[in-house]
Amino acid sequence: MSEDTMTITPLGSGQEVGRSCHLLTFRGTTILLDCGIHPGYDGMAGLPFFDRVDPEQVDVLLVTHFHLDHAASLPYFTERTGFKGRIFMTHPTKAVIRLLLGDYLRLMTMKKSGASGELSSDDVLYTEAELQSCVDKIELIDYHQTIDLNLPSGLKFHALNAGHVLGAAMFFIEIGGRSVLYTGDYSMEEDRHLMAAELPKYHASPDVLIVESTYGVQVHASRAEREARFTGTIERIVSGGGRCLIPVFALGRAQELLLILDEYWREHPRLQSVPIYYASKMASRALRVYQTYANMMNARIRSRMDLGNPFSFSHIRNLKSIDVNGFDD
Repeated sequence: MSEDTMTITPLGSGQEVGRSCHLLTFRGTTILLDCGIHPGYDGMAGLPFFDRVDPEQVDVLLVTHFHLDHAASLPYFTERTGFKGRIFMTHPTKAVIRLLLGDYLRLMTMKKSGASGELSSDDVLYTEAELQSCVDKIELIDYHQTIDLNLPSGLKFHALNAGHVLGAAMFFIEIGGRSVLYTGDYSMEEDRHLMAAELPKYHASPDVLIVESTYGVQVHASRAEREARFTGTIERIVSGGGRCLIPVFALGRAQELLLILDEYWREHPRLQSVPIYYASKMASRALRVYQTYANMMNARIRSRMDLGNPFSFSHIRNLKSIDVNGFDD
């Protein structure tokens, strides 16, 4: 196919949810956009369709954010293929990816060594050493920083805030006289700690838009409505003597819910005799990253930084911080 024809090939997340990974080629340059895993499949079956790409030909790999469906096959691609290109993501994304993929590796290994014997050694996609080697190769990009790789195609790109989770980025790519905006997951609504996604301000509309569309044309209730339903349900249950167990699988969502609950308890003294606990080593470690990069969050969080740590909760405790033997719910 002619170098003058831009080709975009979904290696994952094409008419499916999960393993986001898109191959873009134009003017002799090859870009891989995200490198996720499919959460519904184990091991090799969950990888993007890497057999459709020559890894040695990939010049640059751009990762939008740290969620597994956008980043979990990164160590496999960098360490077990012939990939020799460069990798870029934001500072918070790199910090959380090391935690999240370490936890993912631990879970894969546990499942492999389980009594069921469902997984072969090939289904543990990388080792701890390979994960660290991958992380060491990652280069950092700030929002609005332009990276020029000095390739004949004139490839350069910059990152824009995507909302969604801490450090999430959209990439505005300029290549061969054309422009592409790749969004990854994004949110146009500000929440308790994150700004809404921003739009490119200094450019004409991109020639090509590659946009996340998990929810298609669905219209969601407003944030205020969703929060009121959430807190109202919890208050009704605990006021009646019940207990709430809230499984939160997505990092970022956990931090948002903790902020909502801590504020609601602070504003409703009658509930303060009811304890709130979170039980997650991952959430505890991620909170430290969130504290480090609080200056990248919205004005609400930044203003609270002058008074103290906005993620130091008044009414929520880590379950690991209490004496389990003396715990009585």
